[in-house]
Amino acid sequence: MFEEFKKFAVRGNVMDLAVGVIIGASFTGIVTSLVNDIIMPPIGLALGGVDFSNFFVVLKGDRAVDTLAAAKAAKDVTINYGLFVNAIINFLIVAFVLFLLIRQLNKLVAPKPVEIAPPLPPEDVLLLREIRDSLKARG
Repeated sequence: MFEEFKKFAVRGNVMDLAVGVIIGASFTGIVTSLVNDIIMPPIGLALGGVDFSNFFVVLKGDRAVDTLAAAKAAKDVTINYGLFVNAIINFLIVAFVLFLLIRQLNKLVAPKPVEIAPPLPPEDVLLLREIRDSLKARG
């Protein structure tokens, strides 16, 4: 039975991988929206109206620009560490959800423990028990 399962599992791995990639891509879009549109605005508001997507450092160009969009329009060279913070939060959410999903899947698929029967006693012990039981029966 286990050999049949292994054959099925090997055939199913490619399909499982394809489904996982498609769902992962869709899930990443959802998480990106969750972080950018729901999680980061309250965090920015709590920090005094800060927009993390506008955290950047100008390496080359006009250092007086206020927004990342203005820096990109001026074709300045920037390090966008606010977008990096958003990407890290996206990753942490995706990793946590996948951890929970795989943990639940492992609980469902985990093999049940096999109960091992206690070993039979040696033949001489069985013979002595039979003699004892027959002597008790005689009285």
